[in-house]
Amino acid sequence: MNPEYSFIIPVYNRPEEIRELLESMRKLISKVSFEVVIIEDGSSVRADEVVRNFSEDLNVRYYYKANSGPGDSRNYGMKKAKADYFIILDSDVILPEYYLMEVHKFISNEYCDCFGGPDAAHPSFSNVQKAIDYTMTSFFTTGGIRGGAKKGFQPRSFNMGISRKAFEASQGFGYIHPGEDPDLSLRLEKEGFKICLIPEAKVFHKRRIDWSKFYLQVKKFGMVRPILNKWHPGSSKLTYWFPSLFMLGFIFSVLMAILGEWFYAGSYLIYFLIIGIDATIKNKSIYIGLLAIRAVFVQFTGYGLGFLNSSIKTGILNRQPEKEFPQLFFKKNAGA
Repeated sequence: MNPEYSFIIPVYNRPEEIRELLESMRKLISKVSFEVVIIEDGSSVRADEVVRNFSEDLNVRYYYKANSGPGDSRNYGMKKAKADYFIILDSDVILPEYYLMEVHKFISNEYCDCFGGPDAAHPSFSNVQKAIDYTMTSFFTTGGIRGGAKKGFQPRSFNMGISRKAFEASQGFGYIHPGEDPDLSLRLEKEGFKICLIPEAKVFHKRRIDWSKFYLQVKKFGMVRPILNKWHPGSSKLTYWFPSLFMLGFIFSVLMAILGEWFYAGSYLIYFLIIGIDATIKNKSIYIGLLAIRAVFVQFTGYGLGFLNSSIKTGILNRQPEKEFPQLFFKKNAGA
């Protein structure tokens, strides 16, 4: 009998993350059957030995292929999978023991062709990881913009499910990265497939990145969004401009403060104070509250600059995204 769910997990040079993820899968509480499909995306530091250590406890399969990016690797895994429902995870997540139980309970009561769940910080995460998690999920930052509401929800590939029917109809993820997950969500929505948010199906998302890597990551997020808006007319939202406007407004407030007008700078100070207090309360740490202020500033600056750059080049100047931003694209079907 085929498993009811297939976990699809691409990995690139992160065997220890796979170990932690598989360890959490071994503790899952659920009566439904599942398999785990690991796709090694051309890594030089392979995870095959790690995966082999879990073969007695989990129904796990391992594939190694040439590097072609996470989107194509997920497609590769879904073609190899046996279940009619795929659950896609990033290698840097840890699953709560009730995760699959919550997914199955929701899907059993309300069928969805595609779903996603939220992410959170595990107590074992570092202070920087907790601060970054706060800024990526908070109501006061871009957490809501990223699709925290049920209406217009766009699942993210660190915690995303898709039916075999929807995968075969859409051909899965595209060759852009990041941005391959909202691109797939928008294509599925256009084709009439049902997309759901499962609030209880959360994962602990590690995000093993330092400040410079975080800046580069969110800058790429900003660069991708105008490209997706161009590919999917009607998907653009005014809120996508918020980080760019925030950044420009901050520069204006500094200039006005130099000229002796402190009103605008005061508005930003109040906002950062709210961020610091909210993050402190949620994490029970003043230090994490201070780090969250830094994380918000890094996020808005990186995303805002990337969004403006891409909006000008691909929107106003109407240049081809693949030529302007080749670092955002993998070769099509390179891992097939």
